[in-house]
Amino acid sequence: MLLIECPWCGPRAEIEFSCGGEANIRRPAPSAEVTDSVWADYLFMRKNPRGPGEEQWLHAQGCRRWFKLERDTVTYEILRTSRFGSGPAASDGAPEDKQ
Repeated sequence: MLLIECPWCGPRAEIEFSCGGEANIRRPAPSAEVTDSVWADYLFMRKNPRGPGEEQWLHAQGCRRWFKLERDTVTYEILRTSRFGSGPAASDGAPEDKQ
């Protein structure tokens, strides 16, 4: 079992968390010019890199806050966690959160 460090609650068992997929995905701006292809890319196409990548996670059975987690998809090693709005994933985080 993985031990995940929540930026607010500290280290907890992975069973308390839910993965929300790739982090830093930007929703297309609302306009009549957004094509079906652009919308489908936003909804379904993800990079899914082999190696280090940033994901968004929810502490579902704890503080119920979203945060960023950088992990290696090959070794499952968790490299860093951070709060949203704090720039690159880092252990210390920032006061802003996504809720």
